Amino acid sequence: MNLLARHGPRIAVTLIPLVLALLHTLGVLPVGVLQRLDDIIYDARLRTTMPRTMDERIVIVDLDEKSLAEIGHWPWSRNRVADMVNEMFDRQKAAIVGFDIVFPEPDESSGLKRLNELAAGEMKDTPGFADRIAKLQASLDYDGLLANALKNRPVVLGFYFTSDRDKLTVGKLPSPVMGKEAFHGRGIKYYAWNGYGANIERLANAAPVGGYFNPIVDSDGVVRAVPLISEYQEQFYETLALAMFRTIAGRPQVEPGFAQESYLPRNYKGLDHLRLRQGERAVRIPVAEGIVALVPFRGPGGVKGGSYKYVSASDLIAKRLPEASLKDKLVIVGTTAPGLLDQRVTPVGESYAGVEVHANLLSGLIDGAIPVKPDWALGYDLVILLLAGLTLAFALPLLTATSAIVLSLVTIAAVTALNFYFFVGEGFVLPLGAALVMCITAFALNMSYGYFVESRSKRAIANLFGTYVPPELVDEMVKDPDSYSMQAASKELTVLFCDMRGFTKLSEKMEPTQLQALLNVVFNRLSAIIRRNRGTIDKYMGDCVMAFWGAPVDIPNHAHQSVKTALEMAAEVRKINEEQRAKGIPEIGIGIGLNTGTMCVGDMGSEVRRAYTVIGDAVNLGSRLEGLSKVYGVDIVVSESTRKLAPDFAWQELDRVRVKGKEQAVAIYWPVAPADRVDKAVADELKAWNTFLKAYRAQDWDQCDVLLLNLQRANAKKYLYELYAERVASMRLLPFDPSWDGATNFETK
Repeated sequence: MNLLARHGPRIAVTLIPLVLALLHTLGVLPVGVLQRLDDIIYDARLRTTMPRTMDERIVIVDLDEKSLAEIGHWPWSRNRVADMVNEMFDRQKAAIVGFDIVFPEPDESSGLKRLNELAAGEMKDTPGFADRIAKLQASLDYDGLLANALKNRPVVLGFYFTSDRDKLTVGKLPSPVMGKEAFHGRGIKYYAWNGYGANIERLANAAPVGGYFNPIVDSDGVVRAVPLISEYQEQFYETLALAMFRTIAGRPQVEPGFAQESYLPRNYKGLDHLRLRQGERAVRIPVAEGIVALVPFRGPGGVKGGSYKYVSASDLIAKRLPEASLKDKLVIVGTTAPGLLDQRVTPVGESYAGVEVHANLLSGLIDGAIPVKPDWALGYDLVILLLAGLTLAFALPLLTATSAIVLSLVTIAAVTALNFYFFVGEGFVLPLGAALVMCITAFALNMSYGYFVESRSKRAIANLFGTYVPPELVDEMVKDPDSYSMQAASKELTVLFCDMRGFTKLSEKMEPTQLQALLNVVFNRLSAIIRRNRGTIDKYMGDCVMAFWGAPVDIPNHAHQSVKTALEMAAEVRKINEEQRAKGIPEIGIGIGLNTGTMCVGDMGSEVRRAYTVIGDAVNLGSRLEGLSKVYGVDIVVSESTRKLAPDFAWQELDRVRVKGKEQAVAIYWPVAPADRVDKAVADELKAWNTFLKAYRAQDWDQCDVLLLNLQRANAKKYLYELYAERVASMRLLPFDPSWDGATNFETK
């Protein structure tokens, strides 16, 4: 009682993070940041514990850049694919082949269709023509050649599901593995789709087993799991890895497995595993909510990652591999070529081949090593929170600062060690983020209680602003402090993201102290430009700086100021590179993204750390645009909203893009220079470029080629023209699409 009387308010303050953590865990007041922290912790544990050894059982046949250069752009004619399939089975003795690709349209590249039309039409009366075509029929029927190569062989074809308003379907689905009635009316959560892209019927009939290759992309853009089965029209279909696993196991029946533990309530509806039953034998595959399996990544991925052997598809087709090189191997055909867009962001790599995601899952299924979040994860989290939170709440007020630090560190270490033990020893994925944040926040609140209670004066508020806002703007604000507030508000602002390019290479060639000195020089000079143009520097993130204009001090021409700043920063980096070259130090580059829009600005953060910052969709778009600078080979990418508010610059439109998380396409631009500094040659080039964009969006590829040729002659070093030349060459192979809006979709952040 004496403890509560003396330290009641301090204990109550310390209990606040415990209460919030409990509400988050129970789902009453979920906190997205804590979920994101759990994802980060999971990723870190995965990276530190993955075996980094090669699985000799699985081989990836790679449609790599070498294959595309040797054989041609994808899709290849099906006779070449048939040759590859025959080589894998006949000469290389593969045990099973799965395709992380789909064949949704007939192959008419042989010209057989046109020859038949001639034989039935204008060449009908030509002696011997029809007979000759009949003799060539089998050799020119490329789909038939591939179907024959697939028939009666252990092949798993790939397909994909979609979910859109048009509910489009292409090709023929394989047989489902079970129906919805298998759940017996339980409210099981699962992934459901309303469309698909599957293989043409001839191929699907020849190889009736198929698996989809849709992964699950979490809210942060990272692929951590794959749904083992998904629903389409009340039927469930299996993923590619599960289809291959079942094929090598003799195609056992798929059944739902419900939790039977006695401590769970009788009305518990959860599905905790899938059961593969074959006679008296049954294999249990643990699943998480949504019937998903966490992917047990083996290593960093890629040809040099060391997890799986990669074989170039061109080497197979050319028969350059020694005989029986794939004997008894489980083969997955996929691609690592960047142009074929099967790169994923995973916990172990930001550019990870999608085909290797399926290889990892297949390896885990074979070994029975799928990480799982157990049914009792919620109870575990609640017990840990209560034990740690109550210990800190009642013990910290009695301790000195040093002892309080020691107790907090010991508590955090104990919680972390127990969590790590369950992950490494048992394969259980248990939450940790809420407990860590609760412990840290409880300590910070307890130690800071007196300070926050007593710091209420006007001078303290001014000092508080000074911790968030650049000093030169604080000097202006303190003249009329009542006009400014730290409370969040929505305002039209312009945000800038600047990321340093080539930093990784520098870190490999320079000593840490040299690298630190260089980074300080770059940030000092770029920050000086931002501050000179009245920008608020939000934060530094590694080799990235974020700033915004228009708050806390109103700046009517914030868009103009931001573009002016970006151009000056790019020029400053060029000066720095001249100095670098003189010293023999590698050069650096920058990528800058600018966007104007309504943002939430104010004092934000946690009890541990706060900042005067901006958030919102407009901020996220600015970050995405910075990343696109690498794609288009420019140093600055600006949104249309910023361009409209900065008309006194000359602009080159780069593209119309649909970034991740956005359905609406937006135009993006590169600021060439202030409008009054553009000469006639540059103006003519921009005019020709605008003409090209009109032809591009009209899908007039012949006109595009002519215009691009002239543009490349005028500016041969410009990567943008090379990029569009590749795009035009690829899109020329596709049929005219009247629904195409001319936008480029980006699925990663």
